[in-house]
Amino acid sequence: MTIRVALVDDQQLVRSGFRMLLESQDDLEVVVEAGTGEEAIAALRSTPADVVLMDIRMPGMDGLAATEALASSTEARIIILTTFDLDEYVVSAIKAGASGFLLKDAPPEELLSAIRRIHAGDAVLAPSATRRLLDRLAVSLPEPTDGVGLEDLTDREREVLVLMARGRTNQEICSELFLAEPTVKTHIGRVLAKLGARDRVQAVVIAYETGLVRPQG
Repeated sequence: MTIRVALVDDQQLVRSGFRMLLESQDDLEVVVEAGTGEEAIAALRSTPADVVLMDIRMPGMDGLAATEALASSTEARIIILTTFDLDEYVVSAIKAGASGFLLKDAPPEELLSAIRRIHAGDAVLAPSATRRLLDRLAVSLPEPTDGVGLEDLTDREREVLVLMARGRTNQEICSELFLAEPTVKTHIGRVLAKLGARDRVQAVVIAYETGLVRPQG
């Protein structure tokens, strides 16, 4: 199966580099290129994509607004392209419907793996980076609430959510809790359903917002 990818970035050289990398793979095809959020939305109306690589800082409609619009109107899964120091809005973008994020200087194999994993329904991209980025952006999160949304979780589901928020992969959660992978996947599915989270990344944001997990260091 070929994965259709849209590239949204205001720098043509960046898009060209991504296109060369992606189209070197037999299972990836770039179907849309856009330099602004408006261009992306218009193009994706007529040319569906499975995964969107979305820059967050662009002229006109930025990646945050474009992500919110696309998440509510398409089936495409959105990966935010970001840097640690500049993109203070990435958490808002994830809450708006992005399924994950990737650092712009990520190794090529990490980008390729991220696209395939998110297409397969796994929203955890670069798990250790997930934790580090949320820690760095903690100032953009509200003060912890009283745990609203967590009351329906079982003790085991809370344990799984904490490990997800700490950047653990499924395999690492299995090892730490001495559970089989199908069991872990079942727990994760129940956590998402009970929290009303679109995917694992949004569940992690909820864990931070509610104070279940706080930034480290």
